[in-house]
Amino acid sequence: MVQHVLVAPDKFKGTLTAAEVASRVSAGLGVPTVELPVADGGDGTVDAAVAGGFGRITIEVTGPTGERIPASYAWQPTGTAVVELAEASGLRRLPGGHEPLTATSYGTGELIADAVRRGAKRVVLGLGGSACTDGGAGMAQALGARLLDDEGRDLPRGGAALKGLARIDLSGLIDLAGVEFVVASDVDNPLLGPHGAAAVYGPQKGATPDDVRTLESALSRLAAIATATHGLMGAVEHDGPPRAMGVAGAPGAGAAGGVGFAAMAFLHAELRPGIGYLLDLLGFGEVVRGARLVVTGEGSLDEQSLRGKAPVGVARAAAAAGVPVVAVCGRRTLGDEELKAAGIEAVYALTDLEPDVSRCMAEAGPLLERLAARIAEDRLGR
Repeated sequence: MVQHVLVAPDKFKGTLTAAEVASRVSAGLGVPTVELPVADGGDGTVDAAVAGGFGRITIEVTGPTGERIPASYAWQPTGTAVVELAEASGLRRLPGGHEPLTATSYGTGELIADAVRRGAKRVVLGLGGSACTDGGAGMAQALGARLLDDEGRDLPRGGAALKGLARIDLSGLIDLAGVEFVVASDVDNPLLGPHGAAAVYGPQKGATPDDVRTLESALSRLAAIATATHGLMGAVEHDGPPRAMGVAGAPGAGAAGGVGFAAMAFLHAELRPGIGYLLDLLGFGEVVRGARLVVTGEGSLDEQSLRGKAPVGVARAAAAAGVPVVAVCGRRTLGDEELKAAGIEAVYALTDLEPDVSRCMAEAGPLLERLAARIAEDRLGR
């Protein structure tokens, strides 16, 4: 029986999709391969699911600044939907720069609602690349929740508006009975505080120090009202300044600008490690069986890679199956020992072939094929 090589990379951000990376590596290896593009819940999660056999459904939704845009989710006829927040509410959807105070997650809720109406029994929500810091309020509004001020008026969308929140009305929420929600994310930040959604991720979305204070206050208000009106396991204790407890203090509540909070609070979602859960969903355990080598990778192998990113998740899963792993990347900043400790035996970087980073990006495909030929020579005896 001929053993195959499993090619399971993430995307090279801004250059090649995960499927394109897998195709180029397979071409360069010149041996029987199985291609399984992967993702960790962020950008490219829907593409990875589609490459793994899911269908793609595209609808028109509300973008982060209110414009109507086409966005997709992955669909399996058995009733599993994979919704990627970045598709509808991601930074890449901002047409004219960051909008930290007003960007909304409403479009993500529209994707979820469409999947539920289609008959989804399980919705996997990948969180990453978010443009918004609205605590998932927009997502909840799209699902039928009403966020009201003290005069009973619906709040405008966006995180800053939550400072005026007085009541949350869930009576119009769409029927979610029998739907299991899973959040696929490796972010462990709480909703509030110095490690929370506003403080840590707000500046990455263009928030100034004043904006961060505004958003922190708004998210605190959301958590306090959610507790007062819905008893969310003590989302905050309100003895002056709100202190994050329960749902608001749970690891992952701060993911995607607080969308993790809304998913756990209103959808009763279970938080699962992103790459590990998605590998299971894509059937990694089946296709790694009988492989003689796994090739994984992403654009940059750096400190972030060690915090639950796709290549390290792939390496752990392959190790459990007893299969060695090498990685391809655009560039690397990690040492050999760090990578070996993560289960990656060797790394092949585009910058090994071409030191000019701009040329690496422009010629990533052909360079990947050359790297794969090196892997075949070093590891496969070709």
